[in-house]
Amino acid sequence: MAHRAGFVNIIGNPNVGKSTLMNALVGEKLSIVTAKAQTTRHRIMGIVSGEDYQIVYSDTPGILKPNYRLQQNMLNFVDTAIGDADIILYVTDTVEKADKNEAYVRKLSQLECPVVLVINKIDISSQEDVVKLMEWWKEQLPKARIIPASARENFNLESILQTVKELLPEAPAWFDKDQFTDKNLRFFASEIIREKIFLNYGEEIPYSCQVEIESFHEGEDRYEISAVIYVMRESQKGIIIGKKGAALKKVGTEARLDMEDFFQKKVFLSTFVKVDPDWRENRKELRRFGYEF
Repeated sequence: MAHRAGFVNIIGNPNVGKSTLMNALVGEKLSIVTAKAQTTRHRIMGIVSGEDYQIVYSDTPGILKPNYRLQQNMLNFVDTAIGDADIILYVTDTVEKADKNEAYVRKLSQLECPVVLVINKIDISSQEDVVKLMEWWKEQLPKARIIPASARENFNLESILQTVKELLPEAPAWFDKDQFTDKNLRFFASEIIREKIFLNYGEEIPYSCQVEIESFHEGEDRYEISAVIYVMRESQKGIIIGKKGAALKKVGTEARLDMEDFFQKKVFLSTFVKVDPDWRENRKELRRFGYEF
């Protein structure tokens, strides 16, 4: 039997469940999942391998109209993902307006590679409405495979997997069969902290923050990690730290527990907060944080 392998790039608007879907398909929590939009900033790969196939899923930031350089670079990740995919997994849901971002839908209709359109969150909709959505999308993308699903409820994920496997090109594996992501542990440490910031602070605070791992050392019985949370204003620094350091301590404790679960090893975590007013616009800083190449 021929071996199949390829890059399956997941794109869609913010908050439709792209990260939840990839985590469910890979079986590992690789991407941040929160109720807030624009949570994913990087392009994150999750790798699923079988005896005769390898699927390299790629989660991308949500499609948006950029307001600053960081968001423009996030959109560049999406455009790159469209250009280098063997299969596009376009995720919409039963909540957003179906005609949102018509320009990207037109792009999809012109692609030569296969498109699998996933209508997510069907668990919060009626069967009648889902059927109508499927019919509407079939008119927009007649060549696409359309699959209704619920990533949160793990419904119809097997159909997505089987469809993707059918569409994979014949190719050798791109990565070792026991590898499940292209990112290192430092990256996941920073993402876990950033997730806790999204979950514990409201409004603009999470979007003004960037986490950098200053040091990451593996000892015999634990990881020792030092992290810096960058904010844009002195007032934000005060909010992140909280009264007598309580807010920052809460974030650190929650992050440490998640890291221990993810790394399967004890973690000693130190967190600090610094002000960097221009990090979202400064090319040098964005390059340092992995957003610009």
